[in-house]
Amino acid sequence: MDGGIDSDSLRIGTAEREEANRLLADHFAEGRLTTAEYEDRMGRALTARTRGDVRPLFADLPAPHPVFLGPPPDTAMVPSQTATAEVGQKEQSDRSAVTAGILQIALPFGTGRFYTGETRLAVLQLACVVLTLGLGALWPIVDGIILLVEGGTDGKGRSLQ
Repeated sequence: MDGGIDSDSLRIGTAEREEANRLLADHFAEGRLTTAEYEDRMGRALTARTRGDVRPLFADLPAPHPVFLGPPPDTAMVPSQTATAEVGQKEQSDRSAVTAGILQIALPFGTGRFYTGETRLAVLQLACVVLTLGLGALWPIVDGIILLVEGGTDGKGRSLQ
């Protein structure tokens, strides 16, 4: 608890949900989760509202875990971390969020993620679509809509144009 507020009751946003899903995809790719476990946890991460909703999804998994689940940063380090974050935000990818989103929706096999350089996520989306005989195409389509509405990052963590 920090200042009387339970950190698990704090609401999370789309960026936190995307981070959780990206890390779950990494754990799935490493073979730590079965397809059914991965799909269940991914669905729960997409509907999570608080940190407390996400924490159990990583309780039995080794690091990495979402950064927002860790301890709050040391107050002495906040100014330098903020400056570093601002520099990182100014760097933009040569890839377009609109193109990635349209590719995800038009060709829901992870095509937009291949375009952005997020190969691991793209392969997982492709596998999900193939293994579910097309029913898993909902994930890349929703991902494409998120890319169109909120943008995203490329494989190197740079903001899409």
